[in-house]
Formats: sequence, C-alpha cells, structure tokens
Amino acid sequence: MCGIIGYINKAEKLSKTDLDIPMNTIKHRGPDAQDTYLNEENSLILGHLRLSIIDLSTSANQPFFSSDNRYVIIFNGEIYNFKEIKNDCKIETKTNGDTEIIIEAFAQHGTNSFTWLNGMFAFAIYDIQEQKITLCRDRFGIKPLFYYYDGQRFAFASEIKALKKIKGLDLKKNKDTFPSFLHLGYIPYPYTVYQHIYKFPQGAYLEIDLKHTLSATLEFNYFWKLKDQLSRHTFSEEQAVKSDLKNLLESAVDKQLISDVPIGTFLSGGIDSSLITVIASKLKDTKIKTFSVGYESNKYNESHFAETVAKAIGTDHYTMILKEDDILNIIENIISSYDEPYADSSAYPTMLVSKLAKKEVTVTLSGDGADELFMGYGMYNWAARLNNPFIKVASPFFYPLTQVGNNKFKRAGMLLNYPVKADNIKTHIFSQEQYYFSEKELDDLLVRKSNYNVFNNETIDCDRDLSSREKQSFWDISNYLIDDLLVKVDRASMLYSLESRVPFLDNHLVNYALNIDESLKHNSSINKYILKEVLYSYLPKKLFERPKWGFAVPISKWLKSNLYFLIEKYLSKETIEKHNIVHYWYTDNIIKRFMNGEEYLYVRIWVLLILHWWLEENE
Repeated sequence: MCGIIGYINKAEKLSKTDLDIPMNTIKHRGPDAQDTYLNEENSLILGHLRLSIIDLSTSANQPFFSSDNRYVIIFNGEIYNFKEIKNDCKIETKTNGDTEIIIEAFAQHGTNSFTWLNGMFAFAIYDIQEQKITLCRDRFGIKPLFYYYDGQRFAFASEIKALKKIKGLDLKKNKDTFPSFLHLGYIPYPYTVYQHIYKFPQGAYLEIDLKHTLSATLEFNYFWKLKDQLSRHTFSEEQAVKSDLKNLLESAVDKQLISDVPIGTFLSGGIDSSLITVIASKLKDTKIKTFSVGYESNKYNESHFAETVAKAIGTDHYTMILKEDDILNIIENIISSYDEPYADSSAYPTMLVSKLAKKEVTVTLSGDGADELFMGYGMYNWAARLNNPFIKVASPFFYPLTQVGNNKFKRAGMLLNYPVKADNIKTHIFSQEQYYFSEKELDDLLVRKSNYNVFNNETIDCDRDLSSREKQSFWDISNYLIDDLLVKVDRASMLYSLESRVPFLDNHLVNYALNIDESLKHNSSINKYILKEVLYSYLPKKLFERPKWGFAVPISKWLKSNLYFLIEKYLSKETIEKHNIVHYWYTDNIIKRFMNGEEYLYVRIWVLLILHWWLEENE
C-alpha cells in the first residue's frame, strides 16, 4: 500500500525536487520509504512512497525496474494472485512481492496482463525504450487515482492534495459540482471539485506516447466493465448458491490474508464484517485481532454486538467508545483528508477505529461491498415501490398528505416526490434514503440554476432484463460504493498508514454475486438472505436477530450541542452570502425546522455545513 505521483510537462525542464513538496503531502500513505525517477529527455518524473506490507526488504522499494531495465513502475495496492501469475508466466524474481510480478507480466504480455490482476491497484509503468507511460486502475476503484489534464500538462496522484502542490497547475474550483454534492453527499465520477482534475476510471488504462505532444483528449481503454459480468441466466438453486458462495468467500479471504505484517479485521457485529471475521479466524493459525467503535449514548452504541460476536468467534477484540470530545479532536480531518467536499459522517468513526487498529496491526479486512452486492439497504424496497405503475400515478396525490405527518412520514413523502425523468430515479432514491437534497429542493436552494444533472444514470445493456431492485443495486455498486464508501475507508485508514482490504470485491466473488437470482438476495422481505444463510453456517442465528444499524453517527444530537458552533460559523448569513451558492433564507428555514424537532433534516444541514466549511478552507 503506497502513494504514487507523476508529472509530465514538456514545456519545462523538470528536476527531482519538483515532487518533494507534493510527495510530503501524502507521506501518510507511505512512511517507510520514498524515491523518485526522472527522465529529463521526456520531462517525466515519477514519485513513490511505500507502506511495506509484502516483502519488507529494501529490494522491493519503488520506483521498481524490470529485469531488463526497460520498464519502471510505481504501484499502489495489492495483487492477491501474484504467485499464480508468477507461475503461469514462469517469472524469475529477485523479490517476494507483487510489484515485480506486475511489471514482468507487463513486459511479457503488455496491457493484456491487466485482466489477470485480482486485487486493488493503481499504477503507472513507463516504457523507457518506447517512451510511453501506461496508467491503470483496478476494477472497482478501490485504490484512488486522480489526474490533472489541461491539454498541455498531465499529472496524476493518489490524492488531490499532492496535485495541488505541483507548481504551475491551473486549479480553479468547479462550481458545477456543488449541486451534485448537495444531492449525493459526494462528487460523482469523473468530476472533482477542481477544473482539470478528474477521477481516473475504474477497470481502465491509459497510454500516453511521450514522443509526441499530448493530444487534445485522452482515450481510456477498459479491460473490465461491471455490466459485462451480467449473464443471461441467474443462479437460483439455494443450496448450490449457498455452497458456491461459501467457497468463494473463503477463497477471497484466504487470498487477502497474505501479509508480512500483522493483520486484523474491522468488526461492527453486523452480517458483513462478522462473516469476514469468522472466515479469517477459521483460516488463520493465530488468534485474529478485531476492532470496533461505540458511543456513550445507548441509542447509537452497538459495540456490545461486536463484543458478543468477537467472543463467539474467539478473537482478540479492541473497542473504542467515542465521546463528543473525540470527534472534536479530529473533526478538521474531514476537510484535509478528503480534499473535496465529503458529507458521509461515518468517516469520523472510521478514522478513529483505523487509529485504534494501527496500534496493533498494519492491515485490516472490512465488509464493504456486501450491502450493494446482496441488497442490504432499504432503498431496494423503494426501488420496487416507485416502479409500481399505481405508485407512479398516485404519488402526486399522496405527497401533500405526507407533509402533515411525523418525521418518518415526511421522509417517505420526499421519496414519493421524485423526478419525472425515469433515468434519474436511482439517484433520487439514493439521495432521499440518505436524507440529502432532492432535485426539486435544489431548484429552490440554489442561487443560480445550473445543470446539476451530471449523475451517472447510464442504461445497463445486458443479456437479461433487470428488475428495479437489481438496477438500483447496480447503480450503488457503480457509484455509491466507488465514490463514497471506498473513498471513506481509504482516506480514513491511510491517514494512519493502515491498509484496508475488501474481500467482498474479489473478482470471482463479484462476478458470481452479480448473477445470483434476486429471490435469494431479497427473500420474503429478508435483505441479504443468502449471505445471512452462509453466515449462520458459521455462527448462531440468534447473534444477529436485531435491526440493521449501519455505521450510525449521532450527528443530529451533536449538532444541537457541542457541534452547534459549526452551524454558527459556517452557515451564518455572512458566510453563505459571501460564497453565494445557496439562499440564506432557505438554509435558515431548514436550521429552524431542525431545531424545532424535524430531526431528519440534520443531514441537509450537515451537507451544507461541509460545503461551506470546505469553501472557507480553500479560498
């Protein structure tokens, strides 16, 4: 696990010192070693910061050269099947790590080798002979990769903060992304909060020929697309699926336990993390370490669930009970760590549990990806409801009635008040399930009407007809998982130089899970049915007979107490009118309604607060 950075500028002569400051900004991603490669002829410089996980020797440091010295690589991530690739390609190695396998497989087979990689990765390979650089990112965008391109200069890095420190780049704010942030709580692919800086597409690679001037546009090639994994027929026989799924999960976890440093798991006590933990414990010879967070308030505290599961599995368990002061001590990290506006409040406990874990281990496994693959959210039920022809016709009549009810009724009403455009329904369902601003609310909230319909609502072309639940699940995997959840864990864990792995996103497991029949994912109103059945083959069902909590954070409570000063500071009339993005009267009305008991509005306040906080810190 590492940090990478590169810069191409043919208009200027580069030196190794050009990356000193940018690399220092992401030192947390690779505290164990760092170095650069400079090709003065082609005005190319590559930088690498290493967090040593596999093969801790200095011989595995990067930038790393191929055996024939033709290629040089900088690599961030882990390749879990590198030993298989080594055997298949008959690669002779001088190290025991995966970096050497990537570059030697590339030397033999070029970009065709990317399809063999099972893992999380972002890397750049420079062909010294052909003067060509190739960048590549994993199938799910687990590892971050951003790039800057203005038609003349090209740069890339693991985090935006590193790009911001490269001299001469034109970094203007991209205000067109603010509406989508207010709608989703994150800025969706391919955009970032800066003009000319973009998110590198997942499952793709890019080749740049340095013998020629940079082209006007960049052409990405895809070695893998999610929709291509959808087959005509689904797996529907319950016992066979249960057996296959169990084998795939054990294989995925087994691969991801490879490490030359201590390894543990995040354990919330829920279905996903418990399943990963019990399998890891079964496969490990030594007692596995597990980590969880809880809160002083019993309303939000589920740490006792994690402790109960940990006891049943027999792990060495560590718990951190969060106090409001703990949040106050790290709250500014949400702006500095995420580089752009990011409203997922569960980032805070994720940061703190990562800090806790780092005291004992260097690698953790998480349960991310399971909810999206196996339909674990309430939004999938809403997807089915809102695609009901009767609801479509009747919703305009139902909506006014909901606005005189309680908080829960009003929230349901917002889901019914969905846009006419059918292709926006998936983003609407997500937005309102998360309590963010709907498209209709944005019309009133925004000072300037802008084109905020930049959300990824692509039509899914495949060999079978997808149900409304399946379409919503596909959208979540392609968007929410990649642009929110994986971002959250990567930045939170890497802030403390901790590597987090996601077994549910193993290539083979994902390909299979996508084609499990919906009836086994959502069975008799039981979400994640088949995944739960697999879990119950390891642990007693009674341990999990409770409502789904998620990673709940008492932001609503805190905004009325210790965090109220943030509202006063960042949502004041002066601050809002200075930036002129939203109307103060609308914001003030929301705050008053929230303080008077409409609790669900806290997320709308939070997303507005984060946006204006970011604007203040990045003037």
